[in-house]
Amino acid sequence: MDNSSGVGVLDKAVLVLNALEAGPASLAQLVQATGLARPTAHRLAVALEHHRIVSRDTQGRFVLGPRLSELSTAAGEDRLLAVAAPVLLHLRDLTGESAQLYRRQGDERVCVAAAERASGLRDTVPVGSALPMTAGSAAQILLAWEEPDRLHRGLRGAKFTAATLASVRRRGWAHSVGEREQGVASVSAPIRGSGGKVIAAVSVSGPIERLTRAPGRLHAVPVMAAAERITEAMRRTS
Repeated sequence: MDNSSGVGVLDKAVLVLNALEAGPASLAQLVQATGLARPTAHRLAVALEHHRIVSRDTQGRFVLGPRLSELSTAAGEDRLLAVAAPVLLHLRDLTGESAQLYRRQGDERVCVAAAERASGLRDTVPVGSALPMTAGSAAQILLAWEEPDRLHRGLRGAKFTAATLASVRRRGWAHSVGEREQGVASVSAPIRGSGGKVIAAVSVSGPIERLTRAPGRLHAVPVMAAAERITEAMRRTS
């Protein structure tokens, strides 16, 4: 198969990246793996290093750079949003409540997608809103499966306890009643990526008057089903 795109410098840069996929390489190893002339291989590797697409290890060997993982994360988020959009709409229609998708960013969780209830009393969380990791069912989900040391750090100042998170792990969903905001209840479930890691939380939220003080009884099953649909769709498209 012809791997030429017709843009010579780009094709040669891809040869360098393909060679580094196998692991760290000295300049001599790059030349051997790519078949490029030594000055060409050096010039391309240094240019790619300038853009953080290539980096160096402690021994000075060329390695794949951090920019690639940043782009991969962005691509994964775009894929997650595309996959989740119809599921959130279905979840909203099924429950009659607003549905949201949250991802963790540092010490906050960010609403990255939402399907709002069409009318009546709503719990509006605009897309882009950054909420604390110390309260709410989505925060519980995003923390519950963390490594033990990170989990215990996350519990400092939280309105939920380690016992709460143990229950979340056991049943596979979380709920909160007036935890983040007075009068608001929510139910959340985990979305998993490769290796089973929790990468996001899907939620429904609304006033306690509608969701009651046991919102899981009403909505745990559809929320978990939505999370599983998104997880499966991510697995198929990865």
